[in-house]
Amino acid sequence: MELDGKVAVVTGGTRGVGAGIARSLVRAGAEVVVCARRPPEAPVDKTEFVPLDVRDAGAVRRFFAELPRLDVLVNNAGGAPYRPLAHADAERHARVIELNLLAPLTVSLAAYDHLRRAGGSVVMIGSVSGSRPSPGSAAYGAAKAGLENLARSMAVEWAPRVRVNTLVVGMVHTELTHLHYGGEDGVEAVARTVPLGRLARPADVGAAAVFLASDAAAYISGASLLVHGGGERPAFLDVATANKETSEGLRRPKKA
Repeated sequence: MELDGKVAVVTGGTRGVGAGIARSLVRAGAEVVVCARRPPEAPVDKTEFVPLDVRDAGAVRRFFAELPRLDVLVNNAGGAPYRPLAHADAERHARVIELNLLAPLTVSLAAYDHLRRAGGSVVMIGSVSGSRPSPGSAAYGAAKAGLENLARSMAVEWAPRVRVNTLVVGMVHTELTHLHYGGEDGVEAVARTVPLGRLARPADVGAAAVFLASDAAAYISGASLLVHGGGERPAFLDVATANKETSEGLRRPKKA
């Protein structure tokens, strides 16, 4: 899965999952450019940082026009605050969709000529929120559902020169995780809901991105790879188990 001599761009690559992906690409031998609106608090080793707002179509086109080459594009920039639907107007929810769906389309279109010449690869960073109800982040979930569909259509339209795939990512332990789950106790409690017993690390997502970008995945396009530790244990199973244990306890003969 080596990427020696390849040039990769990671949007939103300065922290969290994006930084983990960038580090993994570097370890695989790629030259990596990370872009975000603001510079990283701590530089990502052996990467080049370029300031870029992926929602600014003109700036995105200029950025890619100045690149001499591109082999791998990772559309990672995105996210959304917790926001129930009725607590904000449609325009605010639309900005979430702009960042998480329209911006990856804008970036991919701007990068297309480079990728076609190189026989390159696009890796979309999707989310499990795109395939299940996402209360408090409904616009984000809708955007991620759209992103996965966009990737499948893009894979057909841009074949055979460009491969396009999606990483469907579950919960990841980053420097901001405590803000979502309420400290280490909250993180540990949430981790127990994952079949593999922990949240993903950014490096886990990075390793999957390297695979999809590499020749090891040369015949994989239009695919969605789940990176979620087995998903979530269905709540009804725990309830059913509890009821079963209660029933068995009632039927079991009591000791004298």
